[in-house]
Amino acid sequence: MIDMSDYQLTQLPWLADAHQRFVDVHYRGKNSHAHLLNVDNALGGVVLANACAETVLCQQLTPVGACGQCKSCLLLSANNHPDLHVVKPDGNQIKVDQIRQLCQSLTQTAQQGGSRVALITEVERLNIAAANALLKTLEEPGNDVVLILQTNHTSQLLPTITSRCQTLAFNAPDKQQIQQWLAQQHLLPAANEQGKNHDVTWCLSVVGGPLSLAESLRSKHYQQLLTYRQDWAQSLQSGHLTNSLLTLTEQQIVDALNVLYLYLRQYVLKSNSKIQLQGKPALQLNPLVQGKLIELAGTVMQMCQKLQTMPSVNTQALCQQYILTFKQLTNG
Repeated sequence: MIDMSDYQLTQLPWLADAHQRFVDVHYRGKNSHAHLLNVDNALGGVVLANACAETVLCQQLTPVGACGQCKSCLLLSANNHPDLHVVKPDGNQIKVDQIRQLCQSLTQTAQQGGSRVALITEVERLNIAAANALLKTLEEPGNDVVLILQTNHTSQLLPTITSRCQTLAFNAPDKQQIQQWLAQQHLLPAANEQGKNHDVTWCLSVVGGPLSLAESLRSKHYQQLLTYRQDWAQSLQSGHLTNSLLTLTEQQIVDALNVLYLYLRQYVLKSNSKIQLQGKPALQLNPLVQGKLIELAGTVMQMCQKLQTMPSVNTQALCQQYILTFKQLTNG
């Protein structure tokens, strides 16, 4: 779990443009009453949401954001602002009682004489009753009420929620920008003997984003993912499980299968390349086999999703099944 208190807005450069757009609107006095931030937590979504709340509540707003010195900013810094109402998931859901309490709080007079701000993180976790309870406030929020909704998965939101919000434009960083940022954090592995840096961004879709990748690099998690990739390559070539794949636990299987999914996709991409890799001839796969391998990768991803709710699984048997299928498709 990423601790967002470890990060400031200035430490996450890819948030700067979106934050400035939000500031520009409020500085000109053309603010909307409801904003949707489609920025994953692993990209700093909560950091951006907090900065937007600071922008709205600041009593001496500057062209580049909150002043940091007024009474409102000082209260926010102390996590004690009476007009900021934060709602987070309670377990896996945001429940209707949380939203009812929020809506009631927003009807009260602002204690600091400015706006009242509702900040809801991971808003996609609203259950149906909670989402319906929020709709009336989104339609008629009242004077000087601003709602800031942060989501990791906008596709999981009800259209009735998204249609009532102004979505803040955001451009996610590319892999090169993430690699540069990680280098600035002194988190990249040392260059190899040829002076080439190891590209750690290959596993972004597994860990979720640059902040979670940074956490993985600080711990042993990234090295474990790298081990899975190496062991899948060896196992798929030999036709049987090897090394770490022989001892996978139910807690590790989803990570291992996510890595397998990436490996299969990359295997097909390499088969389409005419570039020789490490002095070896390019892979030669006919289109039918390529299609079957992509289909296998899709099956692996579907299993990853099922494993989130399955009570138990024979990890070794499952992995061996995928290895045998791979060998049959590639005539190994």
